[in-house]
Amino acid sequence: MLLEDALKEYEYHCQARNFTKKTMINKRQEYKHLFKFLKEKGINNLHDVTPQILKSYIRQKQIKGLKPQSIVATAKQIKAFFNWCVGEGYIEKNPMDNVPLPKVPKVLLTGLTTDEVIAMMESFNNKDYLEIRNKTIIAMMSDCGLRAMEIAGLKESDVRDTDIKVYGKGNKERLVFISPALKKIMIRYERAKKKYFKNRIMYNDNYFLTYQGKAMSTVAIYNLVKEAQERVGIKGKRVSPHMFRHYFAVQSVMAGIDIYSLSRLLGHSDVSTTQRYLESLSNDQLLEKAISTSPLMNLSRGRNHD
Repeated sequence: MLLEDALKEYEYHCQARNFTKKTMINKRQEYKHLFKFLKEKGINNLHDVTPQILKSYIRQKQIKGLKPQSIVATAKQIKAFFNWCVGEGYIEKNPMDNVPLPKVPKVLLTGLTTDEVIAMMESFNNKDYLEIRNKTIIAMMSDCGLRAMEIAGLKESDVRDTDIKVYGKGNKERLVFISPALKKIMIRYERAKKKYFKNRIMYNDNYFLTYQGKAMSTVAIYNLVKEAQERVGIKGKRVSPHMFRHYFAVQSVMAGIDIYSLSRLLGHSDVSTTQRYLESLSNDQLLEKAISTSPLMNLSRGRNHD
């Protein structure tokens, strides 16, 4: 079977699974590089792709100076394609299975503190529509752990009284819950939004809108987070919309939630992804968590109640 024919079919498979536009762009870009490399080696047929050929492709990436993280991400895209080919019965074995990959060094993220999150929220005032909107976005990311793309795509009909219907990666639906503290901020935003757009056109039914009444982009959400960081003066720490998901995960675990429930709230298909979020727990937080879950401490508490 020709590689081009297999790839074309695989693309439709990915679209049927509702992969995001960004994911599809990344996949196409990687397969374009791979197929160009294979073509230069005189390989056009799916059955002619061997582990040795793919090893040389990965080696080429290393020679070009790509970081281990990028090479591993590349390998995942390639492996996914050949796994699909195996599943469809086009080949018997995935040629990527025997391709060694570089070890990715673990980078311990320095998470956001509660004081920093509150300061970033409070850096926006309660007088101007955009200021109130920005405060609400940071509050929602912190309290619900939503992705930037989920915030941007949120519709008014998705926001109910006590919960929010979220469409995550692959258009997977999940529910997150609105705390009374967040609800208070949201009510203020909804009131400001109604007043601001009273004599203006709303071009979208999105929950969060630009001052022009249009849907927000993920870039706009990233920019408002960076603006909050600058206003507060947080330095020497990576601050992005995604860091609020990490903050939500850590705070939820500290409050006693189990990792499986947390995984569902975050919209992770694999618990191992959730576990990586918790690597940013500080030693002090681990100590606090260890004491609160200590069998002997809980035993003594139980006796005190007797």
